[in-house]
Amino acid sequence: MDKKVRMADIAQQLGISVVSVSKALSGKEGVSDATRAKVLELARKMDYVPLRSKESTAPEPRSHSGNIGILMADLFFEDNTFYSNMYRQLVKCCNENGYSVMLELVTAENEESLTVPTMVQGQKVDGLIFMGEFNKEYIHSVAQSQLPFILLDSYHEDLNADSITSDNVAGGYRMTKHLLQSGRTRIGFVGSILSTSSIMDRFLGYSKALLQAGIEVRMDWVLEDRVGKTTPTIPKLPEDMPEAFICSCDDTAYNLVELLKRSGYRIPQDVAVAGYDDYHIAQFCTPQLTTYRVNVQAMARHAAAQLIRRIKKKPITHGNMVVCGEVILREST
Repeated sequence: MDKKVRMADIAQQLGISVVSVSKALSGKEGVSDATRAKVLELARKMDYVPLRSKESTAPEPRSHSGNIGILMADLFFEDNTFYSNMYRQLVKCCNENGYSVMLELVTAENEESLTVPTMVQGQKVDGLIFMGEFNKEYIHSVAQSQLPFILLDSYHEDLNADSITSDNVAGGYRMTKHLLQSGRTRIGFVGSILSTSSIMDRFLGYSKALLQAGIEVRMDWVLEDRVGKTTPTIPKLPEDMPEAFICSCDDTAYNLVELLKRSGYRIPQDVAVAGYDDYHIAQFCTPQLTTYRVNVQAMARHAAAQLIRRIKKKPITHGNMVVCGEVILREST
């Protein structure tokens, strides 16, 4: 059987983005007439057949399936205890409300090519939860199905969508305040701040606490903890060492603690380390990690309840709901 032609194939042939191909094929604004003509001509020559769920502007009425779909980027799911726990909580909350759950992992290729998930194409679910970070073009593409949906543990400022997030700005702020109150003023941050909205917001909270204390944010003390969005990397310690570090997550904090110990530093006497999330590795670390506990159970409960209200067309309050967490003090600070 011949391989089905995708929008990504057309984009590669023409040297343009998949988003531009999508706009050209759907008749939307944002591409020139010349580009649109080239896309349509190449699509014809390559026998491109769009998915019915993408091209339909008035989808057929859906029957009630009793299922809620959870979409998770494959690159975030592997060995990620945080999202595994969140998924378990979602299953529990949905089951308690009479809904079954279907999980579909979205590959990076499918996200880039704006491929509609199988569960959506087959009309197998009544609503969707995007768990974790997705690019807004992909969310917009899937939203054309007109299924109710909600974002969980992420948001987009310029996308009109309901979301449930942890209080990442407040969490980063409170963790930094804790270190400041312990007498430490030379504080660094470990986390790739452009990789996810959560890490960026934790960095903003860290920066706010320092600036309020009259302390400059030193970008040479902001260390990368990953390559791309997910591939972990061991940070390079600066020559002028801080007294403490706030880390983007517990995994990063654990790796930093091990690096510091190998480099001859004592924790917390020489350098204090604080994590974020509070899952099992925080207590396996030696010394155990001070961290910020994300209320995963409450986030899952609110996400399920909000989506079910949307499915049942009940009155709801739109916008981003922020779920509070708490500082957990242990030996690393």
